[in-house]
Amino acid sequence: MNRCSLGLLIAVALAWTGAAGNAFSAEGGPFPGTRSAWNGYERYDFVVHGRDCCVLLPQLEAPGRPWIWRARFFGHEPQTDLALLSRGFHLVYMDVAGLFGCPQAVAHWDQFYAFLTEKHGFAPKVALEGMSRGGLIVFNWAAANPEKVACIYADAPVCDIKSWPAGRGVGDGNPPEWEACLKAYGFTEEQALAYDRNPIDQLAPLAAAKIPLLHVCGAADTGVPVSENTAIVEERYKALGGPITVILKEGVGHHPHSLKDPTPIVDFILEHTVGKERYFELRGGFENARIRFEREKEGRVVFLGGSITEMKGWRDLMCDYLQRRFPDTAFDFVNAGIASTDSTLGAFRLQTDVFGRGRVDLLFVEYAVNDQHNSRTTADRIRGMEGIIRQARRLQPEIDILVQYFVDPRKIELFNSGQPSPVIVAHERVCRHYDIPVHDLARAVTDRINRGEFTWKQFGGLHPAPFGHEVYAKSMGRLFDAAWAKPLADDATVEAPWVPVFPLDRLNYQRGRYVSIEAAELGGGWKRVASWDKDDGAGKRKQFVHIPMLEATEPGAVLTLKFRGTAVGILVTAGPDVGVLEYTIDGGEARRVEQFTQWSEGLHIPWAYMLDAELSRGAHTLELRTTDQKNEKSKGYAVRLVQFLVN
Repeated sequence: MNRCSLGLLIAVALAWTGAAGNAFSAEGGPFPGTRSAWNGYERYDFVVHGRDCCVLLPQLEAPGRPWIWRARFFGHEPQTDLALLSRGFHLVYMDVAGLFGCPQAVAHWDQFYAFLTEKHGFAPKVALEGMSRGGLIVFNWAAANPEKVACIYADAPVCDIKSWPAGRGVGDGNPPEWEACLKAYGFTEEQALAYDRNPIDQLAPLAAAKIPLLHVCGAADTGVPVSENTAIVEERYKALGGPITVILKEGVGHHPHSLKDPTPIVDFILEHTVGKERYFELRGGFENARIRFEREKEGRVVFLGGSITEMKGWRDLMCDYLQRRFPDTAFDFVNAGIASTDSTLGAFRLQTDVFGRGRVDLLFVEYAVNDQHNSRTTADRIRGMEGIIRQARRLQPEIDILVQYFVDPRKIELFNSGQPSPVIVAHERVCRHYDIPVHDLARAVTDRINRGEFTWKQFGGLHPAPFGHEVYAKSMGRLFDAAWAKPLADDATVEAPWVPVFPLDRLNYQRGRYVSIEAAELGGGWKRVASWDKDDGAGKRKQFVHIPMLEATEPGAVLTLKFRGTAVGILVTAGPDVGVLEYTIDGGEARRVEQFTQWSEGLHIPWAYMLDAELSRGAHTLELRTTDQKNEKSKGYAVRLVQFLVN
């Protein structure tokens, strides 16, 4: 596509003022049938090949659309399924109950597999979960389709119909189920007992494909005895050279299934599906930046984020990494991290703090911590992050961007309870929409802590110790090593990626900018401070001292700002003596904003307050005044304006 047509389409997108919300989002209902909820996850029930099926969607999809296929007893002991859903797997089920893994059941599964992979883009290799009699179908289908199987988790699995339901060995057996089994296969009892295509008989194709097996069994199981099922599979599979792990639960019978802590099961499935380094998605990649660095021998790299970005640590280590990788390149490294700030302010300061020196080749963005701690809503998080991405693409179409998710105690708590982080879910929606690479360092650190590699204290906590910063930087290095593993192609050229015409949220801050405090019309009670500072014992951010501000310290100070846009806000330093502000837009209803934050008592904290983010396009007038109201902890009624924010 030529630049003219691309520019026209982007212009259409930027001008779009269609219905509010996400009408053009790709997040609609992707499956037919009945939609419901299961343990907080979206569920679809429908029919394929005459059999009842269901698909459960993760809140945050993992790269490559991995999936776990449960064979039987859906919803029973679901801890593994829930853990994988929280890790971005789809969970699927096709009811072939009563067929005991017979060829007809395999044929049904063939149709469901084709439906999911061909029509819905599921990963070509699936993790199979066979609980109890579900072992019959997972092993029989895998034997017929070894190239489609990533791994098998079998839980007290039936591996031979002669053991169960026939009960022709030491096990209990089940006469009614044995009759049903004979009917499903169309066998006489004599034929069934002579059948040589049970799972224990069909291991060679699995071993040849090196499909990893994990069996979790109760050592005292009398219904599906280990000696007649898993023990035979283990002996024969090892003899064939196949990889198998068996976890025996001493003193446990057929029930309870699974493990109370499913971590060993989950780790096994993750290991053999999405891989060991499963914490980043390269998506659009970093080819443009590499061309600049490797061939043009110059590059500008900007780090945008909060205090963890601003502080000395991973950022410096990444500068060292890039300089070592491209030793002849003249780099300009820009630290655009400001403590306490989030993606909302990030979108408005992009033009000055990120692009203030000109072209940017590689942009690091991290706001997953402060978008949580600053209590931004889901809409705020999407509008802020989408504003950054969309505005960066408009200002510098060929820029490469990496969005990172750093760790904090709340994310660890959520992950360990089987839930994704809502902040990461919001940011990931944006990044997926624009094909932006992401790096989930929050999940990586949580997993390593859970594996006992180090403790949260050793990591250093929210603001990492040097050790923690090294953990971050080394993981980032692995990301770029993977992205740049192959030699640069001779014909590689810098190209601007496609920008989706329609945004996720039409009111995102893609045109966010600072508007100078000089643009305000001042009434009484205000003073212009050329170089603000205050010696009151409270902390200050270095970027917010000795700069111009508008200051009012008493109730009744009024100012007016005329602007054009769909959003207006203020950037203030919300310190120990700030009060409640009142404002109107276009003479409408008066609204109030409480400046005092949970950190204001001891810090003049920079804070972006969006006064209205859903205005109609066009000209507006903001009137802002100080009041005689304040937080009970505040020492006064002040306001200190640094910039106006207009989108």
